[in-house]
Amino acid sequence: MRKGAKAAIVGGVFAVMVGGAGYGAYNIVSAVTGDSGSTQTEAAKTGPPSGDEVEETSKKFFAAWEKGQAATAAALTNNATVARPLFVAYAGQAHLTKVKITPGTPTGTTVPFSVSATVSYEDKSKPFSYKSELTVVRGKTTGKALVDWQPSVVHPELKTGDTLVTGEAASPPIEAVDRSGAVLAKEKYPSLGPILDTLRDRYGDKAGGTPGVELAIRHESENTGDTPLVTLAEGKAGKLPTALSASVQAAAEKAVKKYANSSLVAVKPSTGEVLAVANNREDGFNAAFQGKVAPGSTMKIITAAMLIDNGVTSMNSPAPCPPTATWQSQTFNNLKGMEPDESATLAGSFMRSCNTAFVKLIDGTDARPLTDESLTTQAQERFGLGKGDWKTGIVSFDGSVPASGGPNRAANAIGQGEVQMNPLNMASVTATAITGTFRQPYLVSPELDDRQLATARGLQSGTVAQLKQMMRLTATSGTAQEAMTDLGGDIGAKTGSAEVDGQKTSDSWFTGFRGDIAAAAMTEEGGHGGDAAGPIVAQVLRAGG
Repeated sequence: MRKGAKAAIVGGVFAVMVGGAGYGAYNIVSAVTGDSGSTQTEAAKTGPPSGDEVEETSKKFFAAWEKGQAATAAALTNNATVARPLFVAYAGQAHLTKVKITPGTPTGTTVPFSVSATVSYEDKSKPFSYKSELTVVRGKTTGKALVDWQPSVVHPELKTGDTLVTGEAASPPIEAVDRSGAVLAKEKYPSLGPILDTLRDRYGDKAGGTPGVELAIRHESENTGDTPLVTLAEGKAGKLPTALSASVQAAAEKAVKKYANSSLVAVKPSTGEVLAVANNREDGFNAAFQGKVAPGSTMKIITAAMLIDNGVTSMNSPAPCPPTATWQSQTFNNLKGMEPDESATLAGSFMRSCNTAFVKLIDGTDARPLTDESLTTQAQERFGLGKGDWKTGIVSFDGSVPASGGPNRAANAIGQGEVQMNPLNMASVTATAITGTFRQPYLVSPELDDRQLATARGLQSGTVAQLKQMMRLTATSGTAQEAMTDLGGDIGAKTGSAEVDGQKTSDSWFTGFRGDIAAAAMTEEGGHGGDAAGPIVAQVLRAGG
């Protein structure tokens, strides 16, 4: 009886609805459901999603994703507004089709899964597969089980602001090549990795070539290039010519590996071209080009040039080497074990690297006095250092020789005090010293981008002859003899050791030349110049010959 009555009422409801009496139909249904005109909703769930919820939510999410239903897939996450554009791009800009998602075994609320798809662009197609994972969470306001939105859900390498695109690559591949056309790859020449990346960024648009076709991650930052995922068609690589020499670079890479925290630069004195730059450092810092440290007695090349140019002394003129020398209340010493020589010439004190001889000469003579600015002027006007105008092709530091008073005036003269250099600077100093012409070092030709290289007056021929001969004597009979002993041809060198606050052992410095190649190296806490930096330079000069 009750069932019959209920059926009659329901039939009546159908009749009224067909008749269009919506309000009456609502009242009758309300009476049946017992809502009495008010809407009752189930209380929002709390706590972590259950296993069933994790399975159901992920299953719906994968199904929508596979079918390309961007809005549905996004709605199953806890940030639909942000998620939807990425799913739209997945099937749209990324041209990904035939998507198949295979879930793995959940761990708690986390579900691993693998994705296989096909990326197609014009007439080119390739398979694309990868693994990712998602986590199901409880919606904060709805209490529903939802996918916790992270871009990495769609692809593990995606980050906030990234998207997927398929099409012509942003730029052609670029091969940096050495002076003879040999390809320079960072896998073969590790020191060049960040340098080559910088050169490609700066000069890639001048290298030619044609872009390939690829699926890539496009990053939000315009300063970050695309990250390729699948290459559909290879582009034709552009060629970026550099001044580097593959053979010299290979020798430099091998040489610096022998000593931790070592850096080297080799240049061609007749042109200024950088033939090699190598670093052996865990921090990846390009100390060879950007280092700012005291160069020790390698600085005496510049100081000797200042003394000669200002008529204070000359190669064969007196430069006594006493046990100690005092300048404005500070006492300077020589290396331990050095015998004093009151009858020494400038050449003798240079080849033995006598500190006290140089300290005693920095005041000049009564007839030819020197000032606090004399060494600075020499460095800037003759050697092109310290003016901040070098344009090598990458970021570099062009040395600093400040005008210093007090004890630092003497300390600067022997490569301590406030003087700062790096191997690039000291290789250039040697190149200028043996040619008389300052040629600003560079990695890529200025003709590539019409940049203006730095200029300086260079040295007088008489000064050059004396500096070159003193460096020859140092290499054959002085402090550089052991490191340079088996090198033939026209060779010269200067050693240096720089004391650094907080270090028990001095930094090792060495610069030298052989024919038309000049090189300089520095090894942190390497000891005397001939101990670590010397063998590095000698190995490179040997290869460059």
